[in-house]
Amino acid sequence: ALWKHAACVDRFMSSGLNPSNHIIGEAAGLFVLGAKFECAAEGRRWRAKARRVLEREMARQTYPSGASREHSVSYHRFVTALFSLCTAIAPGEFSRIVRKNGGEDNAFTSQDFTAYFQRIARDRLDLVMGLEADRMQNLKLTDDAVLPERDVVKEERRSRTDNDPSSLLGEQVDAALYVAHPYGKPIIGWMDEVAKLTREDALDFYRTHYTPKNAILIVAGDVAPEEVKALAEKHYGPLENTADPPARVRTAEPEPIAARRVAMQDPKVAMPSVQRAYLAPAYGSGERSMAEALEVLAELLGGSTTSRLYRDLVVDQKVAAQAGASYNGDNRDSGEFVVYAAPAPGGGVEAAEAAMDASIARLLKDGVTAEEVERAKNRLIATNVYALDSQFRLAYLFGAALTAGRTVDDVLAWEQRIEAVTPADVTQAARAVLQPNRSVTGVLTRGPAAVVAN
Repeated sequence: ALWKHAACVDRFMSSGLNPSNHIIGEAAGLFVLGAKFECAAEGRRWRAKARRVLEREMARQTYPSGASREHSVSYHRFVTALFSLCTAIAPGEFSRIVRKNGGEDNAFTSQDFTAYFQRIARDRLDLVMGLEADRMQNLKLTDDAVLPERDVVKEERRSRTDNDPSSLLGEQVDAALYVAHPYGKPIIGWMDEVAKLTREDALDFYRTHYTPKNAILIVAGDVAPEEVKALAEKHYGPLENTADPPARVRTAEPEPIAARRVAMQDPKVAMPSVQRAYLAPAYGSGERSMAEALEVLAELLGGSTTSRLYRDLVVDQKVAAQAGASYNGDNRDSGEFVVYAAPAPGGGVEAAEAAMDASIARLLKDGVTAEEVERAKNRLIATNVYALDSQFRLAYLFGAALTAGRTVDDVLAWEQRIEAVTPADVTQAARAVLQPNRSVTGVLTRGPAAVVAN
């Protein structure tokens, strides 16, 4: 299973990334056990000192309980616990060894996967692959080591979410947008979940998901495929598959039938805002061309200072200080299309929201023009070509795609699919997705806050 993507790696390495074959797209992160390929967009050269190792998990699920999952925070807790604990070396030595050899390491969790990565010199690749292979199979967890990590996650939730009004509002919007699917749960988990996690929870999750069968390895940099394959066979080949990871069976989100609205006040709010999230198809779901059309729609509607929303609300009407739109189609099961605005100083959220609604209504009524679609496509392609200078970004693109059920070919063909989007495609996508019943509107204003329990 570890080598099922080896041919894709060879094909990518030999492609040269000529200007008509750049890899582009939004991604969810480093996935599964993965190494990624990164190159300079202009020079078409592989860069050294890059390696990404990632582990895939079931999106925010640890234990099934009926149709839902409990302890969604377990993934995040594993990122922190696994990061410093393995058996061949003492706790905390993993990162110290990487730093001593001139590298850096970290980990993160998304809706659909957990990623572990290192950036290291080519002649140290053998070292870090050995370290990762060890903690994939030989992890030992004790209460003394694991329970402090639980406290770390609790503190992280307090600092990044509970003390940030916009993050709290985002959680509530997601919870309202997804009434059945686990994407409605925060990645870090609810505080009550975090407080109840145990060492046994962590070990059960580790034994189920941390196995070569559930991993993708991606290496990005100045390396040759045969060199990487030999090192992977050396370090990962002897590992046993310890479990058959359960299928990603999730409750499908029912077709939305009613618009929803979330209003929140907090004394820490410096700038009021309104945002609206629409349930949308992802790259791996829905019609094949819908995701690319939504990418173009987000760019022309709110991707720059020349976009429709910015011109209408900020430049022409002057009712907003900020306005924009975004589309995230990288998750495995569902995507989101978001529009937002922040009122101009002295103005109110109501005026900004009304102007945002009017701008969207005009687009839905009149459609989009060929000229603005062409400009949006050119900006998308240019932005992502420049992004390929980052080894991390390129590795991320492949990892995100593979863990969401897409292929290397899907990543390689992104630019061609964007170029094929027509004004009719964009208008059709807008009318299909930007419907009130598919939306949750979140309004954030300054005022007395609700009490958040610790």
